[in-house]
Amino acid sequence: MINDTRSDPLHVLIAGGGVAALEAMMALRALAGDRVRITLLAPGRDFHYRPMAVAEPFAIGQARHIALVAVAHDFDALLVKGELAAVEPAEHRVVTRDGDRFSYDALVIACGTRMRPAFEGVVTVDDRTLGATLHGLVQDVEEGYTHEIAFVAPTQAFWPLPLYELALLTAQRAYAMNATVAISLVTPEREPLAMFGAAASHELTRLLSDAGITFHGSSSAAFAHDELTLQPSGTRMHPGRIVALPLLEGPRIAGVPSDPDGFITVTEYGDVPGLDGVYAAGDATAYPIKHGGIVAQQADVIAAAIAAHAGVAVDVQPLQPVVRGALLTGAGTRYLEAELLDGGVAATSTVSDVCPWDPPTKIAARHLGPYLAHGHRYAVAV
Repeated sequence: MINDTRSDPLHVLIAGGGVAALEAMMALRALAGDRVRITLLAPGRDFHYRPMAVAEPFAIGQARHIALVAVAHDFDALLVKGELAAVEPAEHRVVTRDGDRFSYDALVIACGTRMRPAFEGVVTVDDRTLGATLHGLVQDVEEGYTHEIAFVAPTQAFWPLPLYELALLTAQRAYAMNATVAISLVTPEREPLAMFGAAASHELTRLLSDAGITFHGSSSAAFAHDELTLQPSGTRMHPGRIVALPLLEGPRIAGVPSDPDGFITVTEYGDVPGLDGVYAAGDATAYPIKHGGIVAQQADVIAAAIAAHAGVAVDVQPLQPVVRGALLTGAGTRYLEAELLDGGVAATSTVSDVCPWDPPTKIAARHLGPYLAHGHRYAVAV
């Protein structure tokens, strides 16, 4: 990586307002200090910390909302409202949906994905509205009106852990209310949460069995005329209620090359091939796992690369992903951890009742995690 000897701060434009964007901003400020000038281009006013959204329908937890202006202020960044629509790489400039243009020396695209229902006529898991969406289902379970539920992951399942949480929490609630509910979980995974490796799959198999949840692995589902058909087994199901993960599509930003599904291909250092000074992190990339901990690691790699470009003596390492997940079961939390090889295959796998990372947040992020736990005191300490 060639260091930049300029005297003016490197202007870094970060497009997005989620985990990847904020982690990149925080890591950059920690590594590069006043060598960088940071602009955060975000479409909304708040950062939504959504992993706890699965707990909302059961009234055991709540997703957090934090004003982006406060976070940007803590890290001496300029917050600008806008949604990234296009990149003009030759001019080192971006264009927003409203037609505004902003220049950059380095650009970090962290603007997330688009989602759409995998099946028509079912409940789609959307962590932005999960509490309201599933409240009625949980109430029907408690009052004995719903007797069979299928939780379904489509073939394209980038992060299925919330589906397991919803199934386990529903089973626990039914048991607590002495309600009889047949619960199934349908997934293309061969084993439960296979991305976490053998130890986690074994523990999940036990948890599902203890909860009376039927697991249909290596299955793709089709839904029509109130019938759920599983392939390749041909199993036909008629659950009263179906809850499914959504399908995801990449942001499809003009001027940025993407795969057929709109996701941005990046190198192991987070840069977009063929675009000078352009990086991408988070769910917008083609990385096969969409999870806050992984996207934070992507952001950290990018921050180091940009800091080196700004003249900081920093060791820039490629992405070495470790996936971590806090699984809510309704009877405690299981902490899952795995080191990943190329393609998202687990090389190691551990399960614990005690959180192995600090602070014990749902998303393990080097900078964002402590900030969420300690607020502006962390920012000042950096």
